[in-house]
Amino acid sequence: MHSDRGLSSSVPDQARRIRLRHLRCFVTVAREGQVGRAAELLQLSQPAVTKTLNELEVLAGAKLLDRGRHGARLTAAGHRFLRYAQDVTTSLDAAVAALAGAAEPAREPLRIGALPTVAGSVLPEALAELRRVRADLDIRIRTDPNAVLLSALAAGALDVVLGRMAEPSRMVGLSFELLYAETLIFVVRPGHPLAERSASVTDALEHPLVVATRGTVPRHATEALFERHGLRLPAGLIETLDLAVARGVVRRSDAVWITTERAARDDLADGVVRRLDVPTAGTVEPIGVLRRSADASSAALEDFVTILRAVPVDGAWQDFPHG
Repeated sequence: MHSDRGLSSSVPDQARRIRLRHLRCFVTVAREGQVGRAAELLQLSQPAVTKTLNELEVLAGAKLLDRGRHGARLTAAGHRFLRYAQDVTTSLDAAVAALAGAAEPAREPLRIGALPTVAGSVLPEALAELRRVRADLDIRIRTDPNAVLLSALAAGALDVVLGRMAEPSRMVGLSFELLYAETLIFVVRPGHPLAERSASVTDALEHPLVVATRGTVPRHATEALFERHGLRLPAGLIETLDLAVARGVVRRSDAVWITTERAARDDLADGVVRRLDVPTAGTVEPIGVLRRSADASSAALEDFVTILRAVPVDGAWQDFPHG
């Protein structure tokens, strides 16, 4: 019979009953940020995943995930536990691959998460620079709301995120380095009724509005801007984080798109859309690089971050040491 003699006496007896299925379930939910998505990957029902997580928390003697309608978020205890749970599952997968006579390991890609507004503006230029330095590097891009990206980063599913800081509970084990700050702008098609005159927030209410989805920082900033003018966002909103959808709606209608400066930068430069002269003081938000604090960075990640530090503020790249 297996003996627990080698285990520390400080480990509770019930914790020794934690099994691999508990760890795989926990790591997958932490990585995906949603029980439903994790259940699909694990080929289990959502109730089965929930039951396994409940068992794990009882055995661990700690709450590891806050689960609700907004997804699954790691608690402070969950962040501490995740690092070791990942080590176990990763090591077992590597051992199984070795037994199966797997060839040399596949190249590790650089896994980048980015806010939709950043993915459509800063990221393409940064990737073009990175490609010059590392032509053989595989790159995977994931775009999602900030909260989802930070959960994936904390869970080890991403190597780096271009996004915003969050509340302290979401920043456990993560670091933030400021790249730039941006503000909201009001954007319309050329020839729009408001395009040729000074406009106000109130004027924008005369037209359909395209805004960020609920729960995002740009949406909070938009609501706060309207509240400062004694107004509320009206019914009939088009809510999206997809830049292509927002751009398409604005170009084909009299809708007013409330978005971040960099999200519409290329379209403004090409004359596809026009920026309204609407004051938006108080909507400045910092954008930066988020990484796991304790992890050693790969050379590819360091190159990418160096490129991001040279991000253009006025349309021109700062000096970057190629080669």
